[in-house]
Amino acid sequence: MSTARQPSRGDEPNMVDYESTYAGWDLEVPERFNPVVDILGAWADEDPEAVALVSIDADGSELSSHTVAELLSLADRTARALMDQRVKPGDPVFIMLPRVAEWYLAVLGAIRIGAVPMPGPNLLTPKDIRFRIGQSKATAAITDVPGAAKVDEVESGLASLRTKICWSSDDETPDGWLDLGRLIADAGDEELPDSPTHRDDPMMLYFTSGTVSEPKMVRHTQEYGLGHVTTARFWHDLRAGDRHWAVTDSGWAKAAFGGLFGQWHERATVVQVQLAQPTPEMILGIVRDHHITSFCAPPTLYRSVVQGDRTLFDLPELRHCTGAGEPLNPEVIREWKERTGLTIHDGYGQTEMSLVLANFPSLEVRPGSMGKAMPGWQVEILNEDGEPAEDGEVGEVCIRTDPKRPIGLFEKYEGKDKATAEVFVDGWYHSGDKAARDSDGYFWFEGRNDDVITSSAYRIGPFEVESALIEHPAVVESAVVGRDDEKRTQVVCAFCILADGYEGSPELATELQNFVKKTTAPYKYPREIHFVGELPKTVSGKIRRTELREELRAGKYPA
Repeated sequence: MSTARQPSRGDEPNMVDYESTYAGWDLEVPERFNPVVDILGAWADEDPEAVALVSIDADGSELSSHTVAELLSLADRTARALMDQRVKPGDPVFIMLPRVAEWYLAVLGAIRIGAVPMPGPNLLTPKDIRFRIGQSKATAAITDVPGAAKVDEVESGLASLRTKICWSSDDETPDGWLDLGRLIADAGDEELPDSPTHRDDPMMLYFTSGTVSEPKMVRHTQEYGLGHVTTARFWHDLRAGDRHWAVTDSGWAKAAFGGLFGQWHERATVVQVQLAQPTPEMILGIVRDHHITSFCAPPTLYRSVVQGDRTLFDLPELRHCTGAGEPLNPEVIREWKERTGLTIHDGYGQTEMSLVLANFPSLEVRPGSMGKAMPGWQVEILNEDGEPAEDGEVGEVCIRTDPKRPIGLFEKYEGKDKATAEVFVDGWYHSGDKAARDSDGYFWFEGRNDDVITSSAYRIGPFEVESALIEHPAVVESAVVGRDDEKRTQVVCAFCILADGYEGSPELATELQNFVKKTTAPYKYPREIHFVGELPKTVSGKIRRTELREELRAGKYPA
């Protein structure tokens, strides 16, 4: 099957028949491929005045709007500016910017010349930044004024970093930093290569959350630019002229799922919003006033929004809704349907892949299910023996990689050959997620192998929080798990063994919480801290987090 965009079918979904679409889908990528050239550039040739990107402030006012021709031109100028600063093909470029158009210019400009953008969430601490730049050996950093201060704090230990570029809304550039806007404005007209990259060249680096070890770098190749075509076409159900808003931090892989090449391949407008503290009034007002037709948000946000006044839900242009990041409560799906007349369609993917399981518009949505396999992906539940599990049996979600590796699956963990080999085994990618499949082909999520905590749509690795806690002199040993929480899905819960001379108290718990906030990203701090004399362990000395979670559910440690 060709990847050519499908004509608008009116009220019919892009996928009319699941079985025939799944059986007939075949996505091919040219040997020489660059998504800026081959997706954004192709759209600019077809319809240069089509709106590609709209950026909105937290108060709902429009900050900027870019046609596809304008966006491509600015991306090319950014590419030249990076070349002027000696950024070369293959160079990792650390990018930590808020939801502004300049994030797109930096990412697109780097990809255009074969450099490798490495987006980071805006809540990263100086310690996080030092780790990411140090591990990747990034040669350039592009960030805002607060981010520049964080980079400067740890720059002395970053031997690879030679170019520092700052975006500022008020043109106040810190000492030692180059102004991004000025660099773009002053970029020359040097002709850029027509086809600068091979489909197997690196395109983007993302870091995992870090669970039983430090975060790993996920390396995606240029093919990843086409990996989200299926996401946009079959899950988001986008058509030319749609206005799609995916609520996400620009530093997470979800930004690529819902706001990069897949949506533009389908000729839809990407809308990004500078959210501060989102309220139902703010979210629904933006959907209404900015003519959003396709909306994607984490379940945490849906749960919050359905608490809003029922009079806010008059959204005549909203056509399709999707949710991802964590399982969505069936009650929220029912409540949203009652208020808007629309069903939220769950989907499942990872930083390591594009969307691989989804509830599609052409299929019955079974609330709580991850849906069925995406066209182009052979998804199986394997048991502990590596064999396909029986219907209803819980096993590991695995992706078939032999004989053909699916487009959108990562290449490797950069610099981690052993970790890569552990997940690519005998023609399968092992996701580390537990699920079961029913007799109709629907998948049902059970949990993580590696104890990752999902809180308010953030994926938090216990290892990072534990490492932060034991840096405090009061803590000898710690274990971190998630406690089930109706509002946030889970909250981070820590168990601490104290050093001699320290006693557990509410005051010490608050001190440790504040310490973690400063040591790692603020959203990772433990909302609960329990002081214990010992931790449950296996005979080999590994902490049994499962036992701690069971004790929390049994009420042994009241919240």
